[in-house]
Amino acid sequence: MNFDDYTLEGDPTPWALPDGTIAPVVTKAGLEDVQTMDSGGAMRVSGVSNLHTPAQRLWYGRVSNAPGFRSVTHHHGEAETGGYVLSGKARIYYGEGFTSYVDMETGDWVFVPPFMPHVECNMSTAEDLVWLTTRTPDNIVVNLADVEDAALEGFRRS
Repeated sequence: MNFDDYTLEGDPTPWALPDGTIAPVVTKAGLEDVQTMDSGGAMRVSGVSNLHTPAQRLWYGRVSNAPGFRSVTHHHGEAETGGYVLSGKARIYYGEGFTSYVDMETGDWVFVPPFMPHVECNMSTAEDLVWLTTRTPDNIVVNLADVEDAALEGFRRS
């Protein structure tokens, strides 16, 4: 069977490269987009987004949090967010007064619903926390009035 036996379903033109071809797009290490939305110092690096690929409804990147780091209170608008912990220990606070939380460690996955206010924390004071994160339709970050560290049960910066 040769390539001519295959046809593309739907209209692929929205994802065409400048020369009109439809092909995978690779973002090489070191060429990722680092001008991403901020939630208080999380280092977000985008490998797949509308800024440097034909992607229209997907943001995919790596987020790094220094030891003792926590984000400001925020949500991701209409975006559904999925995460995978590559290394470290994380906690996401949410709910009334941010008194509810989920803990994650290397190998764990998380889904954060749209518009849900939350705080992301690196629970280690010695090691970085690194996750892969994906959002649809885009990397939306809406910062909210922040909560004091003391309100976050078990969180310590050092």
